Amino acid sequence: MDNFEKHIRAHQNEFDDHKADKEKLWARIESELAPPKVVPLWKSRGFRIAASTLLLVGLGIIIGFFALNATTEQTQLVDQELLDIDMHYKSLVSHQVKLVQNHPNLSKEDKTEFLGFIDELDQEYELLRLEMNKNLDNEIVLEAIVKNYKKRIELIENLLNQINKSKTINEDYGYTL
Repeated sequence: MDNFEKHIRAHQNEFDDHKADKEKLWARIESELAPPKVVPLWKSRGFRIAASTLLLVGLGIIIGFFALNATTEQTQLVDQELLDIDMHYKSLVSHQVKLVQNHPNLSKEDKTEFLGFIDELDQEYELLRLEMNKNLDNEIVLEAIVKNYKKRIELIENLLNQINKSKTINEDYGYTL
């Protein structure tokens, strides 16, 4: 054994007398430690970024919902408007076409030629209607549809007026004395 070990064994009782005071020891350690830095959650950078992102996404969803809802309402209004216009003018045109078809002073060739022209306007109307379905916000297409209907009605009325005028002129010649 070496001298150090001999010295420890010889003075072993003296070592047992000195016990460490744990309270004093911890008090000294705590005084040397810095107090913990407490950062509230709402002041942390990560929380701010997450909250901002969540806020922007929420606002985007709300704005998108209202925009989609407004577009849907506008689409329904345009569809209803087109349906109302369509029903009104279709009834007028069909009535006028029946008058032309049933008119006794028109030959079959005249009726066929005139109704063929009306059919061309019907085909143009169908193209306009397809365009309207593609682009519902386009008021120009809606105006073109109305003009198409008005043109058909005007043509039919002009034809019927010409027939009626020629009929009255021919009848006037019969009463001359």
